[in-house]
Amino acid sequence: MRSFLKRISFVLLLCLTLLSACHKKKHLVKVESTRIEINDSTPGNVDIENFIQPYRENVKKNLDSVLAYSPETYAKGDGKLNTAIGNLMADIVLEQANPIFISRTKDTIDMVLLNFGGIRAPIPKGNISARTAYQVMPFENSLVVVEMKGVLIKELITYLQESQKPHPIAGIKLTVDANFDLIKALINDAEIKDDATYYVATNDYLFNGGDAMYFFKRSEKSYPLQYKIRNAMIDYFKKVDTIMPTIDDRFIQIN
Repeated sequence: MRSFLKRISFVLLLCLTLLSACHKKKHLVKVESTRIEINDSTPGNVDIENFIQPYRENVKKNLDSVLAYSPETYAKGDGKLNTAIGNLMADIVLEQANPIFISRTKDTIDMVLLNFGGIRAPIPKGNISARTAYQVMPFENSLVVVEMKGVLIKELITYLQESQKPHPIAGIKLTVDANFDLIKALINDAEIKDDATYYVATNDYLFNGGDAMYFFKRSEKSYPLQYKIRNAMIDYFKKVDTIMPTIDDRFIQIN
């Protein structure tokens, strides 16, 4: 009997020792690494290349298929207060986003404001493809419609006066004098009323205070459209044969 108890005690002690060892923390003692240089001379993997080749070709086909034609090269530096490419982008947003907004709210977008810095490449003369849209607008910015009172619209206008840059706009017309003091401001060809409600389409970057456009955050409501500007451009290019953007009178200075 005593021998049996000794054996039981030994087995219990062994189990407790093993359990205790299992709960001990393990510490990393040493890390070894090997540098593998990858450059132009690194041989490719034939199996991987064969696997991804169909996908690569499909992406290239989708990106490079001709959607429209550009008779000229349009760059963001081609105008002082409004540019052909900026006007085109703002007009595209207004045309493509309005049906979506109307279907959801029964209201209509009154104006568009994008940012000059968001135009990252010109539209070159020649065929336009989806790749063109990716080059002009490489960011993942999505459209947001912001409900704003006229008093906030006037802050927006002050921002444009002080910025003195051709930020893409549509639906609004501004005239300033030689000192950039405001002479006239119209939305839908009507004077802006402080207590009136206006719907402004912009992108989520600006809505969140990008480029110091903080007036958007003080708005009444916002309506995310889940529609990227780049996709709006591609959808527009699919509809037209030839783009014809121009510099016009939507933001001008009278000396």
